[in-house]
Order: sequence, then C-alpha cells, then structure tokens
Amino acid sequence: MNDNRIQDVRILEARTLLSPEAMSEAYPTTEKAAEMVIRGRSEIQRILRREDDRFLVIVGPCSIHEPKSALEYAGRLAELREKYKDRMCIVMRVYFEKPRTTVGWRGLIVDPGLDGTSDIPRGLRMARELLVQVNELGLPVGSEMLDPIVPQYTSDLVSWASIGARTTESQTHREMASGLSMPVGFKNATDGDVQIAVNAIVSSRQSHSFIGINREGTSCIMQTLGNPDSHLILRGGRHGTNYDRVSVASAIELLKKAGIRPSIMVDCSHGNSQKMPENQIGVLLETIRLRTDADNPLLPLSGCMIESYLQTGSQPITADPEDLKYGLSITDPCLGWDMTASALAEAYKLLGEKHRSALETPVDASGSPVPVPRHSDRAVKP
Repeated sequence: MNDNRIQDVRILEARTLLSPEAMSEAYPTTEKAAEMVIRGRSEIQRILRREDDRFLVIVGPCSIHEPKSALEYAGRLAELREKYKDRMCIVMRVYFEKPRTTVGWRGLIVDPGLDGTSDIPRGLRMARELLVQVNELGLPVGSEMLDPIVPQYTSDLVSWASIGARTTESQTHREMASGLSMPVGFKNATDGDVQIAVNAIVSSRQSHSFIGINREGTSCIMQTLGNPDSHLILRGGRHGTNYDRVSVASAIELLKKAGIRPSIMVDCSHGNSQKMPENQIGVLLETIRLRTDADNPLLPLSGCMIESYLQTGSQPITADPEDLKYGLSITDPCLGWDMTASALAEAYKLLGEKHRSALETPVDASGSPVPVPRHSDRAVKP
C-alpha cells in the first residue's frame, strides 16, 4: 500500500518515459552510423593502447544547445578528420548533460527548450537524432556520461565517453563506467587531485554489480565485465595547470604504481586554460611537443580535448532562445572555428616534424621496447 504521508513526500510529479528500447525503435540508428561507432571505438581503443601512433583529438562545443549549428560544425570537422587522418584521430565532442556546482542549465537532454520545462522526452529524441546525423558524416562522437540512466538511451551512438571532475569520485559513476561499451576517460578532481581519478580507473576496470535499468526499462541487477580502456584526463584545477612535463610525469608514476599501463589525455580547457579559450592552443601544442620530444618523449600522452564552436567566446541564456547568437556557446567559452582549424593545422604539422622519430622505440610500463604498427589509411574493420 502507498502511504503518501511517508512516501514521495517531496516528489511533485512522476511522468512516464519511453523505455530505451522503445526510444531506439522510434529514433533508430542506421547501418552507416553503427559502422562509424564501431570503427571509432576501435580506433580510439588502439590509440589508447599504443597500437596506433596517431594523436587523439576530442573537439567540439562545451555543450550542445541547438542541433543546427552543431551539425554545421560537424560538417566542417568531418572534412578535417579526413584531411588529417594519417596523424590524428579527430572525434567530435557532443555533450548533452552539464554537471553544476550549484544550479544552472543542465543540458539539452534535461532542458531542450532552455526554459526550465524539463521536456526530457524531447531532449532524448533530439540527442539521438543529432548523434545519428554526426556519425553518418563519418565523425565519431565523444560525450560525457552524467546521469546513470541516460547511457541506455544514447550510448549505442557514442565512441568515447568521459566522467567529469565532479563525478570521478562517485561510486555510481565508476560502476557505470565499468559497463560502458566504449573507452572512458576520468578527469582529475576540480582541486587538481589526480589520485582520485587513478582510483576511479582502477575501480572501473573491475567487475561490478549494481541496480540499473535494462533496455526494456525494467529495474534489474547489472553485472559488468569491467572496462579495460578507462584512462586519465588531466584538466588542471583550482590551483593551476597540470599539462607540464613534471605534472604529466607524476601522473604517469601514479598510474604505474596502481598497476595500470599509462594512457593520458590532456583537457586543454578548464583549469589548464584558466577559462581563456585562446589558451587552449598553447596547451594543445605543448602537449604534442612533450609527446614528440626526440630526447625524452612522454609517449603515454595519447591525445587532447578542446572546447570549440563556430564563434569564439560564450553568451548568457536569454529569456527568448531566438535571441541567442548562432554558433556561440551558452556554457564555457569556446575557441571559434577559424582558430580551431588553424590550431589543428599547426598540431598536424608538429606531429609530422618529430613524432616518427619519437615513436620509433616506444616502451611498455616496465620500460621494455615494444613495436608499434603504423596506421593504415584502410578502414578499421569491426
């Protein structure tokens, strides 16, 4: 018997939602998109394992608030992915959920109308439709996993996932990551603590059991295999940056002590850019210099994340969404397209100048030389 004196006392309303399976049937993937997801996951996995010597770049808007400009951005980025594919693996950042320190807009899935109405069914539909379109352009997708239920609705279209600085320490998110079907990066904490992220990686690589929902939307006990491709993301913190040689070397040692073969990405934004979007360019290029240093290459540096959109900067949410400027972030400030294209061109050039000599004799976690197969332009078969 339900007793409203003691149950759901602070729940205003409970609305039903289509199951993940029903949502996928209503807004299905396509064979072309599915093949891109499989290929994207394989490419990223090989890079993180140092079986592919390319540099991984996750680049795109801080958050998606309307599909039209996001799709225009994706079209431009897909051209650069093809252009630079021999030295870089470019993946589009497509973030639909936003963690908040206090309150604020929580992303397109929760509030697609930018009006506080929480039309989540519409948000999920919009997210799936955009993910299919981006993948069909030949562009893999990277996204943050925040709400533990949402991956059942969207993860079939995602090739790489991140766990943010505010949730890396969460047991719920470590367990969720252990069952995700793609590589997952854990960011260091907002105060810069890297050990928390290392602990999360160790945990997510193990098998876990937890309560969740299946594709039919039924509550069930989920048993995971563990995620062997969880890795570290250095994003700086309140006390400064952590993409310099000393910080990266320290992170490598923490991973080794935990028994993990190091694989590290650098978030060029957030603490590492001090929230100045133009600073991301310097972070990107310095990371590549450290990785390709002919005398002392930091080979575990697998890639970078960049916040980028059509226009530079950001804007506040307006009362009327129609008043928002096209292609301009409503969350963190982003690099504009011209600067992004220029930065990627410079990164490509820098990778070509030194990365072959630096990667001729890579070593494993014990320091022993290991061979690295060269990337082929041929598609990675599922």
